[in-house]
Amino acid sequence: MAETEQAQQQEGSSTAPKFSDISFSIWPPTERTRDAVRNRLIETLSSPSILSKRYGTVPREEAVDAATRIEKEAILAAGAAATTDDDGIEILQVYSKEISKGMLDTVKARYVEPEPESNPGKEPDVESKTEEQKEDEDVGSTAPPQSEKTESVVDDE
Repeated sequence: MAETEQAQQQEGSSTAPKFSDISFSIWPPTERTRDAVRNRLIETLSSPSILSKRYGTVPREEAVDAATRIEKEAILAAGAAATTDDDGIEILQVYSKEISKGMLDTVKARYVEPEPESNPGKEPDVESKTEEQKEDEDVGSTAPPQSEKTESVVDDE
């Protein structure tokens, strides 16, 4: 039994150095990852989503072009922000933020704000009321009209 434990300890110690030579890097992303990002962008821009509820959907052909442009700009921005001692996380954050920013800029650029609906039963804003309407409101008031209000003066004694 002691021989089995020794053999297991030797095996465990012999595999440890093998893994210490492996490095894991998340930057730059593989082409497969970049394709997945572009496909997700296309889907987000051209399908019903929270974003499309506010800004509308983008036609698929336009979404493909926009996704390619957004991802390319994001990879360039992230690459410019890269430093030699980075483990890739900060660069990945820049990449992600640029993708989000590009996506929002794209949908906002296409968005046309709808005309406000006219609501005949709604009171007009204070700024849009005429002087006559303002005077009509003051009829029941005991305060003097705006033009007759006086400033109080303090005597200098």
